[in-house]
Amino acid sequence: MSSHQSPPPPPSLPQPHHLQLQSPHHLPKKPITSLPDFIFTAFSLFLLVSSPKSPTTAFVALPKISFPLNPRRFLRIPDMSLPSSKSPSNPSFPTPQSLSDWLKPRLPSDSFASWGVKPGTKNVHNLWLELSEGETLLADSSPPIRSLQVVVVRVIGKHNRVLLESHQELSNGVIRHRCRPLSEKMKPGESVEAAVSRAVTEELGSAIRGDFGDEGIVKIVPDSYCKKVEERVSASYPGLPACYVLHTVDAVVEGLPECEFCTEEVEEYIDSEMKRVAEGAFSCKKHFWKWVDPCSV
Repeated sequence: MSSHQSPPPPPSLPQPHHLQLQSPHHLPKKPITSLPDFIFTAFSLFLLVSSPKSPTTAFVALPKISFPLNPRRFLRIPDMSLPSSKSPSNPSFPTPQSLSDWLKPRLPSDSFASWGVKPGTKNVHNLWLELSEGETLLADSSPPIRSLQVVVVRVIGKHNRVLLESHQELSNGVIRHRCRPLSEKMKPGESVEAAVSRAVTEELGSAIRGDFGDEGIVKIVPDSYCKKVEERVSASYPGLPACYVLHTVDAVVEGLPECEFCTEEVEEYIDSEMKRVAEGAFSCKKHFWKWVDPCSV
C-alpha cells in the first residue's frame, strides 16, 4: 500500500454579493402599472411609430406664449387732459336766445344774471359772436368750459419800454380797466404772425403815422415766442370757466406815439346778421395806451 495521499480539495470561495441569487420570495415586488399610465404609454408609443422619423417632431407641440421684452411700454398711461365729455365741441346755436337757453341750467343763476349788468362784463350776444366767428369753443358740460387761443404782443418802444392798454371805453359808456399788453383772440387756423399783424392793425392802426414801405411796420423779435396755458373764470362772463392758450411775442411797431395815446376800434363785422347781433353786444369804442417800464409788467 502506497503511503502517498491526494491533496484535499480547495475550499469553495463565497460568491460575490451582486451575483448572489435570492429566493423568489425575497425579490422586491415590481409596481403594477396603473390603467392611466398604461394608456399614456400606449399613446406615446403610437406617436413615436406614426410620426416622422425626425427626432424634433416626436414630441407634442405646445402653444407658444410670448412675453414683451419691456412690459411697461404696454401699460396705459392715464390721460391727464379733460375727459372727452368736456372737450371743446362747440354746440350749434342759431341765435343768441338759443345760446342763453342752453347756458341757464348749466351756470350759477346769480353769475349768469350779472352778464352785461355788472360793470366790465359782456353779454350773451358777445359770446354768440365769438362762437360764430370760431374764436371760442364751448365744452358741453356743467358748467361749460370756454376755450380760446389768444395772441399777446409785448410792443417794445424806446428805452425798452412796454406798451400797455390801461383801459377801454365800451359802447355803453362803461370804463373797463385792463393794464395788459396788446392781446387779441385768434381766428380758426390763423398763424401767430398773422394774428400779430391783425391785432396791430385793428387796435393800433389809427395811431400809426408814417410810410414804411415794403419793410412793414411790425417786426417780431427773434426767439421771443412763448406759449402757456391759463385756466381761470372769465372776467367778461362771470361763472364761466375758461382755458386760455396764450401765444406771446415781443415786437417793434414803427410809427407809434412816444407818449400816452388813444385809438378807436375799427368796424369788425360785415355780414348783416352779425351786425344786427353786434348791436346788442357790448363793443369797445376806444383803447387807451401808455408806455411803462419793463420791470412793471
